[in-house]
Amino acid sequence: MRTVLVTGATGTVGRQVAAQLRQAGTEVRPFSRAVGDLADPGSLPLDGVESVFLVWPFATAEGARALVDAIAGRARRVVYLSSAAVRDHEREVERLIEESGLEWTFLRPHAFAANALRWAAQVRAGVVRGSYGLAAMPVVHEADVAAVAVRALLDGGHHGAVHELTGPEPITQADQVRVISEIVKFPASWEEVPPHHTREELLARGWPPQAVDGVLRAQADLAARPATATSTVKEVTKAPPRTFATWVAEHAAAFSTAPKPETMPAARIHEYGDTIRYDRIPTPRPGPGEVLIEVAATSFNPSEVGLRAGLLREVLQVSLPHTLGWDVSGTVAELGEGVTDLAPGDRVFGLVEGAAAGYTAAPASMLARAPESIPLAHAAAIPVAGLTAWQSVHEHARITRGQRVLINGAGGGVGMFAVQFAKLTGATVFATASPRSAAAVKRYGADEVIDYTTTPLPGGMDVVLNLAAVREEDAAALAGLGRTVITIAAPIEGGTHFVARNDPAQLTGFAALIDRGELAVEIAESHPLTELHEVHRRAEEGRTRGKIILLTA
Repeated sequence: MRTVLVTGATGTVGRQVAAQLRQAGTEVRPFSRAVGDLADPGSLPLDGVESVFLVWPFATAEGARALVDAIAGRARRVVYLSSAAVRDHEREVERLIEESGLEWTFLRPHAFAANALRWAAQVRAGVVRGSYGLAAMPVVHEADVAAVAVRALLDGGHHGAVHELTGPEPITQADQVRVISEIVKFPASWEEVPPHHTREELLARGWPPQAVDGVLRAQADLAARPATATSTVKEVTKAPPRTFATWVAEHAAAFSTAPKPETMPAARIHEYGDTIRYDRIPTPRPGPGEVLIEVAATSFNPSEVGLRAGLLREVLQVSLPHTLGWDVSGTVAELGEGVTDLAPGDRVFGLVEGAAAGYTAAPASMLARAPESIPLAHAAAIPVAGLTAWQSVHEHARITRGQRVLINGAGGGVGMFAVQFAKLTGATVFATASPRSAAAVKRYGADEVIDYTTTPLPGGMDVVLNLAAVREEDAAALAGLGRTVITIAAPIEGGTHFVARNDPAQLTGFAALIDRGELAVEIAESHPLTELHEVHRRAEEGRTRGKIILLTA
Protein backbone atom coordinates (compact mmCIF):
# COMPACT_ATOMS: atom_id res chain seq x y z
CA MET A 1 0.00 0.00 0.00
CA ARG A 2 1.27 3.44 -0.93
CA THR A 3 1.86 5.93 1.85
CA VAL A 4 1.21 9.66 1.36
CA LEU A 5 2.33 12.36 3.79
CA VAL A 6 -0.30 15.12 3.98
CA THR A 7 0.95 18.38 5.45
CA GLY A 8 -1.61 20.90 6.67
CA ALA A 9 -3.81 17.89 7.38
CA THR A 10 -6.18 19.86 9.62
CA GLY A 11 -6.56 22.75 7.16
CA THR A 12 -9.31 23.51 4.67
CA VAL A 13 -7.77 21.55 1.78
CA GLY A 14 -5.49 19.16 3.69
CA ARG A 15 -8.39 17.69 5.64
CA GLN A 16 -10.16 16.93 2.37
CA VAL A 17 -7.02 15.45 0.78
CA ALA A 18 -6.51 13.09 3.71
CA ALA A 19 -10.17 11.98 3.68
CA GLN A 20 -10.25 11.34 -0.06
CA LEU A 21 -6.96 9.43 0.00
CA ARG A 22 -8.33 7.15 2.71
CA GLN A 23 -11.45 6.59 0.64
CA ALA A 24 -9.13 5.52 -2.21
CA GLY A 25 -7.51 2.92 0.05
CA THR A 26 -4.26 4.82 0.54
CA GLU A 27 -2.34 4.96 3.80
CA VAL A 28 -2.30 8.56 5.00
CA ARG A 29 0.31 10.02 7.29
CA PRO A 30 -1.25 13.31 8.51
CA PHE A 31 1.08 16.11 9.54
CA SER A 32 0.11 19.36 11.24
CA ARG A 33 1.44 21.74 13.84
CA ALA A 34 0.16 19.35 16.49
CA VAL A 35 2.63 16.74 15.18
CA GLY A 36 5.69 18.76 14.16
CA ASP A 37 7.03 21.88 12.52
CA LEU A 38 7.54 22.31 8.77
CA ALA A 39 10.38 24.69 9.59
CA ASP A 40 12.12 21.69 11.17
CA PRO A 41 12.40 19.13 8.31
CA GLY A 42 13.67 16.51 10.76
CA SER A 43 10.23 16.39 12.38
CA LEU A 44 8.59 15.12 9.18
CA PRO A 45 7.72 11.36 9.32
CA LEU A 46 9.10 10.56 5.85
CA ASP A 47 10.07 6.90 6.34
CA GLY A 48 8.31 4.81 3.71
CA VAL A 49 6.53 7.81 2.18
CA GLU A 50 6.11 7.74 -1.58
CA SER A 51 4.36 11.07 -2.15
CA VAL A 52 3.85 14.32 -0.25
CA PHE A 53 1.01 16.81 -0.37
CA LEU A 54 2.76 20.03 0.56
CA VAL A 55 1.20 23.12 2.09
CA TRP A 56 3.75 25.83 2.89
CA PRO A 57 1.86 28.07 5.35
CA PHE A 58 4.43 30.86 5.72
CA ALA A 59 4.50 34.27 4.05
CA THR A 60 8.15 33.91 2.99
CA ALA A 61 10.15 31.07 1.46
CA GLU A 62 12.73 31.18 4.25
CA GLY A 63 13.44 27.62 5.32
CA ALA A 64 11.71 26.06 2.31
CA ARG A 65 14.93 24.80 0.73
CA ALA A 66 15.73 22.54 3.68
CA LEU A 67 12.21 21.15 3.64
CA VAL A 68 12.23 20.45 -0.10
CA ASP A 69 15.65 18.79 0.19
CA ALA A 70 14.37 16.56 3.00
CA ILE A 71 11.36 15.50 0.92
CA ALA A 72 13.51 14.88 -2.17
CA GLY A 73 15.82 12.64 -0.15
CA ARG A 74 13.01 10.27 0.90
CA ALA A 75 9.97 10.62 -1.38
CA ARG A 76 9.41 10.36 -5.12
CA ARG A 77 6.57 12.79 -5.78
CA VAL A 78 5.28 16.10 -4.39
CA VAL A 79 2.05 17.98 -5.05
CA TYR A 80 2.41 21.58 -3.91
CA LEU A 81 -0.58 23.80 -3.08
CA SER A 82 0.38 27.18 -4.54
CA SER A 83 -2.18 29.81 -5.64
CA ALA A 84 -3.38 31.50 -8.80
CA ALA A 85 -1.76 34.72 -7.56
CA VAL A 86 1.65 32.99 -7.39
CA ARG A 87 3.01 35.37 -4.78
CA ASP A 88 6.76 35.81 -4.47
CA HIS A 89 7.24 33.16 -1.78
CA GLU A 90 5.05 30.70 -3.69
CA ARG A 91 7.06 31.22 -6.86
CA GLU A 92 10.27 30.57 -4.93
CA VAL A 93 8.90 27.34 -3.43
CA GLU A 94 7.85 26.24 -6.91
CA ARG A 95 11.38 26.95 -8.20
CA LEU A 96 12.98 24.92 -5.39
CA ILE A 97 10.70 21.98 -6.14
CA GLU A 98 11.40 22.12 -9.87
CA GLU A 99 15.15 21.92 -9.17
CA SER A 100 14.84 19.12 -6.57
CA GLY A 101 14.60 16.12 -8.89
CA LEU A 102 11.16 15.20 -7.51
CA GLU A 103 8.19 14.42 -9.68
CA TRP A 104 6.08 17.48 -9.10
CA THR A 105 2.66 18.98 -9.69
CA PHE A 106 1.62 22.50 -8.78
CA LEU A 107 -1.96 23.38 -7.86
CA ARG A 108 -2.94 27.01 -8.38
CA PRO A 109 -6.50 27.46 -7.10
CA HIS A 110 -8.35 30.71 -7.51
CA ALA A 111 -10.27 32.15 -4.55
CA PHE A 112 -11.76 29.51 -2.30
CA ALA A 113 -15.51 29.34 -1.73
CA ALA A 114 -14.56 28.94 1.94
CA ASN A 115 -13.45 32.58 2.01
CA ALA A 116 -17.15 33.41 2.33
CA LEU A 117 -16.99 32.22 5.93
CA ARG A 118 -15.41 35.58 6.78
CA TRP A 119 -18.88 37.03 6.23
CA ALA A 120 -20.64 34.63 8.61
CA ALA A 121 -21.32 37.13 11.40
CA GLN A 122 -22.41 39.76 8.90
CA VAL A 123 -24.72 37.28 7.17
CA ARG A 124 -26.35 36.58 10.52
CA ALA A 125 -26.75 40.35 10.90
CA GLY A 126 -28.24 40.58 7.41
CA VAL A 127 -25.80 43.17 6.05
CA VAL A 128 -22.47 42.33 4.43
CA ARG A 129 -20.46 45.52 3.96
CA GLY A 130 -17.65 45.63 1.45
CA SER A 131 -16.18 47.20 -1.65
CA TYR A 132 -16.37 45.96 -5.23
CA GLY A 133 -19.52 43.89 -4.88
CA LEU A 134 -19.38 43.33 -8.66
CA ALA A 135 -15.96 41.67 -8.40
CA ALA A 136 -16.58 38.29 -10.02
CA MET A 137 -14.44 35.20 -9.54
CA PRO A 138 -14.98 31.48 -10.21
CA VAL A 139 -14.59 30.46 -6.57
CA VAL A 140 -13.52 26.86 -6.09
CA HIS A 141 -14.74 24.24 -3.62
CA GLU A 142 -11.93 22.88 -1.44
CA ALA A 143 -13.14 19.34 -2.16
CA ASP A 144 -12.43 19.89 -5.87
CA VAL A 145 -8.93 21.13 -5.13
CA ALA A 146 -8.41 18.04 -2.99
CA ALA A 147 -9.80 15.75 -5.71
CA VAL A 148 -7.26 17.08 -8.22
CA ALA A 149 -4.51 16.73 -5.61
CA VAL A 150 -5.43 13.09 -5.00
CA ARG A 151 -5.31 12.25 -8.69
CA ALA A 152 -1.92 13.97 -9.01
CA LEU A 153 -0.63 12.04 -5.97
CA LEU A 154 -1.87 8.64 -7.11
CA ASP A 155 -1.97 8.68 -10.91
CA GLY A 156 0.68 9.05 -13.57
CA GLY A 157 0.76 11.78 -16.17
CA HIS A 158 0.86 14.79 -13.82
CA HIS A 159 4.62 15.32 -13.56
CA GLY A 160 5.42 18.89 -14.58
CA ALA A 161 1.75 19.90 -14.67
CA VAL A 162 0.54 23.25 -13.35
CA HIS A 163 -3.17 22.92 -12.63
CA GLU A 164 -5.11 26.18 -12.41
CA LEU A 165 -8.28 25.37 -10.50
CA THR A 166 -11.59 27.21 -10.44
CA GLY A 167 -15.25 26.65 -9.85
CA PRO A 168 -17.66 26.29 -12.78
CA GLU A 169 -18.32 30.00 -13.38
CA PRO A 170 -17.57 33.48 -12.04
CA ILE A 171 -19.85 34.79 -9.31
CA THR A 172 -19.78 38.30 -7.90
CA GLN A 173 -19.31 39.01 -4.21
CA ALA A 174 -22.82 40.46 -4.07
CA ASP A 175 -24.27 37.33 -5.66
CA GLN A 176 -22.35 35.13 -3.23
CA VAL A 177 -24.15 36.93 -0.40
CA ARG A 178 -27.47 36.47 -2.20
CA VAL A 179 -26.88 32.72 -2.61
CA ILE A 180 -25.90 32.37 1.05
CA SER A 181 -29.03 34.27 2.09
CA GLU A 182 -31.28 32.03 0.00
CA ILE A 183 -29.78 28.80 1.31
CA VAL A 184 -29.37 29.59 5.00
CA LYS A 185 -32.74 31.39 5.03
CA PHE A 186 -31.43 34.62 6.55
CA PRO A 187 -32.39 37.84 4.74
CA ALA A 188 -28.99 39.28 3.91
CA SER A 189 -27.73 41.65 1.26
CA TRP A 190 -24.52 43.26 0.08
CA GLU A 191 -23.94 46.89 1.08
CA GLU A 192 -21.38 48.67 -1.07
CA VAL A 193 -18.99 50.97 0.79
CA PRO A 194 -16.10 53.07 -0.53
CA PRO A 195 -12.76 51.25 -0.74
CA HIS A 196 -11.12 53.57 1.80
CA HIS A 197 -13.75 52.52 4.37
CA THR A 198 -13.03 48.85 3.72
CA ARG A 199 -9.33 49.54 4.00
CA GLU A 200 -9.79 51.23 7.39
CA GLU A 201 -11.92 48.36 8.69
CA LEU A 202 -9.42 45.70 7.60
CA LEU A 203 -6.52 47.62 9.10
CA ALA A 204 -8.46 47.93 12.35
CA ARG A 205 -8.81 44.13 12.36
CA GLY A 206 -5.04 43.77 12.19
CA TRP A 207 -4.51 43.09 8.48
CA PRO A 208 -1.08 44.20 7.20
CA PRO A 209 -1.35 47.29 4.95
CA GLN A 210 0.33 45.51 2.04
CA ALA A 211 -2.17 42.65 2.19
CA VAL A 212 -5.13 45.03 2.40
CA ASP A 213 -3.98 47.03 -0.61
CA GLY A 214 -3.33 43.85 -2.58
CA VAL A 215 -6.82 42.50 -1.89
CA LEU A 216 -8.50 45.77 -2.86
CA ARG A 217 -6.48 46.03 -6.08
CA ALA A 218 -7.40 42.48 -7.02
CA GLN A 219 -11.08 43.11 -6.32
CA ALA A 220 -11.03 46.29 -8.40
CA ASP A 221 -9.52 44.31 -11.29
CA LEU A 222 -12.14 41.55 -10.94
CA ALA A 223 -14.95 44.12 -10.92
CA ALA A 224 -13.65 45.49 -14.22
CA ARG A 225 -12.72 42.13 -15.73
CA PRO A 226 -14.10 38.92 -14.15
CA ALA A 227 -11.74 35.98 -13.92
CA THR A 228 -12.32 33.13 -16.38
CA ALA A 229 -13.25 29.63 -15.24
CA THR A 230 -11.00 26.75 -16.26
CA SER A 231 -11.95 23.18 -17.20
CA THR A 232 -9.10 21.59 -15.21
CA VAL A 233 -11.19 20.08 -12.40
CA LYS A 234 -13.39 18.19 -14.87
CA GLU A 235 -10.45 17.13 -17.05
CA VAL A 236 -8.51 15.69 -14.12
CA THR A 237 -11.30 14.24 -11.95
CA LYS A 238 -13.83 13.40 -14.71
CA ALA A 239 -16.48 15.17 -12.62
CA PRO A 240 -17.80 18.72 -13.00
CA PRO A 241 -16.63 21.25 -10.41
CA ARG A 242 -19.00 21.89 -7.53
CA THR A 243 -20.99 25.12 -7.55
CA PHE A 244 -20.84 27.83 -4.91
CA ALA A 245 -24.41 26.95 -3.95
CA THR A 246 -23.30 23.37 -3.27
CA TRP A 247 -20.51 24.62 -1.03
CA VAL A 248 -22.93 26.87 0.90
CA ALA A 249 -25.43 24.05 1.42
CA GLU A 250 -22.66 21.87 2.86
CA HIS A 251 -21.49 24.63 5.21
CA ALA A 252 -24.82 26.22 6.14
CA ALA A 253 -24.37 25.45 9.83
CA ALA A 254 -21.21 27.57 9.94
CA PHE A 255 -23.30 30.64 9.08
CA SER A 256 -25.86 30.01 11.82
CA THR A 257 -23.76 30.00 14.98
CA ALA A 258 -20.26 30.95 16.07
CA PRO A 259 -18.04 29.93 18.99
CA LYS A 260 -18.12 32.48 21.79
CA PRO A 261 -14.80 34.37 22.11
CA GLU A 262 -13.22 35.07 25.49
CA THR A 263 -13.23 38.82 24.86
CA MET A 264 -15.35 41.15 22.78
CA PRO A 265 -15.35 44.75 21.53
CA ALA A 266 -17.44 47.28 23.45
CA ALA A 267 -18.15 51.00 22.96
CA ARG A 268 -17.91 52.50 26.45
CA ILE A 269 -17.72 55.76 28.32
CA HIS A 270 -15.37 55.93 31.31
CA GLU A 271 -16.33 59.42 32.46
CA TYR A 272 -19.31 61.66 31.74
CA GLY A 273 -18.48 64.05 28.94
CA ASP A 274 -15.61 61.79 27.86
CA THR A 275 -15.13 60.50 24.35
CA ILE A 276 -16.32 57.01 23.48
CA ARG A 277 -13.64 54.36 23.87
CA TYR A 278 -13.54 51.06 22.03
CA ASP A 279 -12.37 48.51 24.57
CA ARG A 280 -11.96 44.76 24.58
CA ILE A 281 -13.64 43.33 27.62
CA PRO A 282 -14.52 39.81 28.80
CA THR A 283 -17.51 38.28 27.03
CA PRO A 284 -20.32 37.98 29.59
CA ARG A 285 -21.99 34.77 30.68
CA PRO A 286 -25.78 34.64 30.90
CA GLY A 287 -27.20 34.40 34.39
CA PRO A 288 -30.38 32.55 35.45
CA GLY A 289 -33.24 33.49 33.14
CA GLU A 290 -30.87 35.25 30.72
CA VAL A 291 -29.54 34.54 27.26
CA LEU A 292 -26.27 35.61 25.71
CA ILE A 293 -26.86 37.46 22.45
CA GLU A 294 -24.31 37.67 19.66
CA VAL A 295 -25.07 41.26 18.71
CA ALA A 296 -25.78 41.93 15.05
CA ALA A 297 -26.41 45.64 15.54
CA THR A 298 -27.45 48.35 17.92
CA SER A 299 -28.91 51.70 16.95
CA PHE A 300 -28.20 55.30 17.80
CA ASN A 301 -30.72 57.14 19.95
CA PRO A 302 -30.27 60.91 20.46
CA SER A 303 -30.83 60.53 24.20
CA GLU A 304 -27.53 58.66 24.41
CA VAL A 305 -25.75 61.95 23.68
CA GLY A 306 -27.34 63.27 26.88
CA LEU A 307 -26.34 60.12 28.75
CA ARG A 308 -22.73 60.45 27.62
CA ALA A 309 -22.69 64.15 28.56
CA GLY A 310 -23.98 63.36 32.07
CA LEU A 311 -27.28 65.19 31.59
CA LEU A 312 -29.28 62.08 32.49
CA ARG A 313 -27.23 60.90 35.45
CA GLU A 314 -30.10 61.55 37.88
CA VAL A 315 -32.58 59.65 35.71
CA LEU A 316 -30.32 56.85 34.49
CA GLN A 317 -27.95 55.90 37.25
CA VAL A 318 -25.32 53.84 35.47
CA SER A 319 -22.00 52.55 36.70
CA LEU A 320 -18.88 53.75 34.93
CA PRO A 321 -17.32 52.56 32.73
CA HIS A 322 -20.62 52.03 30.93
CA THR A 323 -21.26 50.18 27.67
CA LEU A 324 -23.57 52.20 25.45
CA GLY A 325 -26.50 50.91 23.42
CA TRP A 326 -30.14 50.20 24.28
CA ASP A 327 -31.48 48.71 21.07
CA VAL A 328 -30.26 45.24 20.16
CA SER A 329 -30.80 42.67 17.47
CA GLY A 330 -28.82 39.48 17.34
CA THR A 331 -28.59 35.71 17.61
CA VAL A 332 -28.95 33.71 20.80
CA ALA A 333 -25.53 32.23 21.51
CA GLU A 334 -25.98 30.66 24.96
CA LEU A 335 -28.76 30.00 27.45
CA GLY A 336 -28.74 30.75 31.14
CA GLU A 337 -30.27 28.44 33.71
CA GLY A 338 -34.03 28.07 33.41
CA VAL A 339 -34.46 29.45 29.88
CA THR A 340 -36.71 27.15 27.87
CA ASP A 341 -38.52 29.33 25.33
CA LEU A 342 -35.42 30.28 23.30
CA ALA A 343 -32.62 28.21 21.79
CA PRO A 344 -29.13 28.93 20.44
CA GLY A 345 -29.44 30.28 16.92
CA ASP A 346 -32.76 32.04 17.53
CA ARG A 347 -32.88 35.58 16.12
CA VAL A 348 -34.11 38.12 18.66
CA PHE A 349 -34.41 41.86 19.27
CA GLY A 350 -35.24 44.01 22.22
CA LEU A 351 -34.48 46.88 24.55
CA VAL A 352 -31.50 46.06 26.78
CA GLU A 353 -28.47 47.75 28.29
CA GLY A 354 -24.99 47.41 26.89
CA ALA A 355 -25.92 46.56 23.30
CA ALA A 356 -22.99 48.45 21.74
CA ALA A 357 -20.76 45.40 22.05
CA GLY A 358 -20.01 42.09 20.43
CA TYR A 359 -22.22 40.24 22.91
CA THR A 360 -24.69 41.18 25.61
CA ALA A 361 -26.56 39.19 28.26
CA ALA A 362 -30.26 39.99 28.66
CA PRO A 363 -33.34 38.53 30.36
CA ALA A 364 -35.02 36.16 27.93
CA SER A 365 -38.41 37.52 29.00
CA MET A 366 -37.46 40.99 27.73
CA LEU A 367 -36.77 39.84 24.17
CA ALA A 368 -38.91 39.16 21.13
CA ARG A 369 -38.27 37.05 18.06
CA ALA A 370 -36.96 39.23 15.26
CA PRO A 371 -38.94 39.82 12.06
CA GLU A 372 -38.08 37.24 9.41
CA SER A 373 -38.54 39.46 6.36
CA ILE A 374 -35.87 42.10 7.06
CA PRO A 375 -32.14 41.84 7.77
CA LEU A 376 -31.52 41.06 11.42
CA ALA A 377 -29.38 44.18 11.84
CA HIS A 378 -32.31 46.35 10.72
CA ALA A 379 -34.39 45.06 13.64
CA ALA A 380 -32.09 47.06 15.94
CA ALA A 381 -33.83 50.19 14.68
CA ILE A 382 -37.15 49.13 16.19
CA PRO A 383 -37.21 48.83 20.01
CA VAL A 384 -36.78 52.34 21.47
CA ALA A 385 -38.26 54.19 18.49
CA GLY A 386 -41.06 51.70 17.86
CA LEU A 387 -42.14 51.40 21.49
CA THR A 388 -42.10 55.18 21.90
CA ALA A 389 -44.16 55.69 18.76
CA TRP A 390 -46.71 52.95 19.57
CA GLN A 391 -47.25 54.12 23.11
CA SER A 392 -47.59 57.73 21.91
CA VAL A 393 -50.23 56.84 19.34
CA HIS A 394 -52.22 54.17 21.19
CA GLU A 395 -51.74 54.60 24.93
CA HIS A 396 -51.39 58.36 25.42
CA ALA A 397 -53.00 60.06 22.41
CA ARG A 398 -55.48 57.20 21.75
CA ILE A 399 -55.70 58.20 18.11
CA THR A 400 -58.74 56.87 16.22
CA ARG A 401 -60.02 56.76 12.68
CA GLY A 402 -60.81 60.12 11.11
CA GLN A 403 -58.83 62.24 13.55
CA ARG A 404 -56.45 64.95 12.35
CA VAL A 405 -52.97 64.38 13.73
CA LEU A 406 -49.92 66.64 13.53
CA ILE A 407 -46.58 64.86 14.06
CA ASN A 408 -43.78 67.33 14.69
CA GLY A 409 -40.33 65.94 13.95
CA ALA A 410 -41.51 63.10 11.74
CA GLY A 411 -38.13 62.74 10.02
CA GLY A 412 -36.50 61.06 13.01
CA GLY A 413 -36.43 57.44 14.08
CA VAL A 414 -39.57 57.70 16.25
CA GLY A 415 -41.31 59.65 13.50
CA MET A 416 -40.80 56.80 11.04
CA PHE A 417 -42.97 54.57 13.20
CA ALA A 418 -45.34 57.23 14.56
CA VAL A 419 -46.50 58.25 11.08
CA GLN A 420 -47.15 54.63 10.12
CA PHE A 421 -48.92 53.71 13.36
CA ALA A 422 -51.13 56.80 13.11
CA LYS A 423 -52.01 55.94 9.50
CA LEU A 424 -52.85 52.37 10.51
CA THR A 425 -55.52 53.78 12.85
CA GLY A 426 -57.16 55.56 9.91
CA ALA A 427 -56.15 59.08 10.98
CA THR A 428 -55.22 61.91 8.63
CA VAL A 429 -51.57 62.67 9.27
CA PHE A 430 -49.85 66.03 8.87
CA ALA A 431 -46.10 65.67 9.41
CA THR A 432 -43.31 68.22 9.72
CA ALA A 433 -39.94 67.41 8.21
CA SER A 434 -36.93 69.17 6.80
CA PRO A 435 -36.46 69.06 3.02
CA ARG A 436 -33.87 66.26 3.38
CA SER A 437 -36.38 64.06 5.24
CA ALA A 438 -39.54 64.98 3.36
CA ALA A 439 -39.41 62.14 0.81
CA ALA A 440 -38.93 59.52 3.52
CA VAL A 441 -41.81 60.88 5.59
CA LYS A 442 -44.04 60.79 2.52
CA ARG A 443 -43.10 57.12 2.04
CA TYR A 444 -44.17 56.41 5.60
CA GLY A 445 -47.68 57.47 4.54
CA ALA A 446 -48.09 61.07 5.73
CA ASP A 447 -51.02 62.77 4.00
CA GLU A 448 -49.25 66.13 4.02
CA VAL A 449 -45.57 66.87 4.65
CA ILE A 450 -44.87 70.39 5.93
CA ASP A 451 -41.51 72.10 5.65
CA TYR A 452 -41.43 73.71 9.07
CA THR A 453 -38.62 76.05 7.99
CA THR A 454 -40.87 77.88 5.51
CA THR A 455 -44.51 76.98 6.20
CA PRO A 456 -46.72 77.76 9.22
CA LEU A 457 -48.08 74.72 11.03
CA PRO A 458 -51.82 74.03 10.66
CA GLY A 459 -54.16 74.26 13.61
CA GLY A 460 -57.42 72.56 14.43
CA MET A 461 -55.75 69.23 15.20
CA ASP A 462 -57.25 66.52 17.35
CA VAL A 463 -53.78 65.39 18.39
CA VAL A 464 -50.30 66.90 18.29
CA LEU A 465 -47.37 64.51 18.73
CA ASN A 466 -44.14 66.38 19.42
CA LEU A 467 -41.07 64.27 18.75
CA ALA A 468 -38.49 67.05 18.48
CA ALA A 469 -36.63 69.34 20.85
CA VAL A 470 -38.27 72.77 20.52
CA ARG A 471 -37.69 76.25 21.90
CA GLU A 472 -39.99 77.53 24.64
CA GLU A 473 -41.89 79.85 22.29
CA ASP A 474 -42.35 77.05 19.74
CA ALA A 475 -43.60 74.72 22.48
CA ALA A 476 -46.28 77.26 23.38
CA ALA A 477 -47.30 77.51 19.74
CA LEU A 478 -47.57 73.72 19.42
CA ALA A 479 -49.76 73.56 22.52
CA GLY A 480 -52.33 75.75 20.77
CA LEU A 481 -52.58 73.60 17.64
CA GLY A 482 -54.50 70.65 19.03
CA ARG A 483 -56.83 69.40 21.75
CA THR A 484 -54.42 66.67 22.92
CA VAL A 485 -50.66 67.24 23.02
CA ILE A 486 -48.19 64.41 23.60
CA THR A 487 -44.46 65.08 23.77
CA ILE A 488 -41.46 62.81 24.15
CA ALA A 489 -38.94 65.66 24.02
CA ALA A 490 -39.14 68.87 26.06
CA PRO A 491 -42.24 69.10 28.29
CA ILE A 492 -45.03 71.30 26.88
CA GLU A 493 -47.40 73.10 29.19
CA GLY A 494 -50.77 71.39 29.11
CA GLY A 495 -49.35 68.38 27.30
CA THR A 496 -48.44 64.85 28.37
CA HIS A 497 -44.74 64.06 28.58
CA PHE A 498 -43.69 60.43 28.92
CA VAL A 499 -40.80 58.00 28.58
CA ALA A 500 -41.53 54.71 26.84
CA ARG A 501 -41.48 51.46 28.78
CA ASN A 502 -40.13 48.14 27.57
CA ASP A 503 -42.85 45.82 26.33
CA PRO A 504 -41.77 42.60 24.54
CA ALA A 505 -45.39 41.82 23.60
CA GLN A 506 -45.56 45.05 21.64
CA LEU A 507 -42.24 44.20 19.96
CA THR A 508 -43.71 40.85 18.94
CA GLY A 509 -46.62 42.71 17.41
CA PHE A 510 -44.29 44.99 15.46
CA ALA A 511 -42.49 41.94 14.04
CA ALA A 512 -45.80 40.52 12.85
CA LEU A 513 -46.74 43.83 11.18
CA ILE A 514 -43.37 43.94 9.43
CA ASP A 515 -43.62 40.37 8.19
CA ARG A 516 -47.13 41.07 6.85
CA GLY A 517 -45.80 44.08 4.95
CA GLU A 518 -47.85 46.56 7.00
CA LEU A 519 -44.93 48.29 8.72
CA ALA A 520 -41.72 49.45 7.05
CA VAL A 521 -38.29 49.85 8.64
CA GLU A 522 -36.02 52.23 6.79
CA ILE A 523 -32.38 52.61 7.73
CA ALA A 524 -30.96 56.05 6.99
CA GLU A 525 -27.35 55.03 7.64
CA SER A 526 -25.36 52.02 8.81
CA HIS A 527 -21.82 52.17 10.19
CA PRO A 528 -19.36 49.93 11.98
CA LEU A 529 -19.56 50.17 15.75
CA THR A 530 -16.16 51.90 15.75
CA GLU A 531 -17.79 54.96 14.15
CA LEU A 532 -20.26 55.52 17.00
CA HIS A 533 -18.23 58.48 18.27
CA GLU A 534 -18.59 60.16 14.87
CA VAL A 535 -22.36 59.63 14.92
CA HIS A 536 -22.49 61.27 18.36
CA ARG A 537 -20.46 64.22 17.09
CA ARG A 538 -22.75 64.72 14.09
CA ALA A 539 -25.83 64.46 16.31
CA GLU A 540 -24.47 67.20 18.57
CA GLU A 541 -24.12 69.36 15.45
CA GLY A 542 -27.66 68.53 14.29
CA ARG A 543 -26.45 66.60 11.24
CA THR A 544 -28.21 63.26 11.68
CA ARG A 545 -31.60 62.12 10.43
CA GLY A 546 -33.65 58.97 10.39
CA LYS A 547 -32.57 55.77 12.05
CA ILE A 548 -28.87 54.94 12.23
CA ILE A 549 -27.66 51.45 13.07
CA LEU A 550 -24.19 50.37 14.21
CA LEU A 551 -22.99 46.96 13.00
CA THR A 552 -20.78 44.93 15.31
CA ALA A 553 -19.51 42.39 12.73
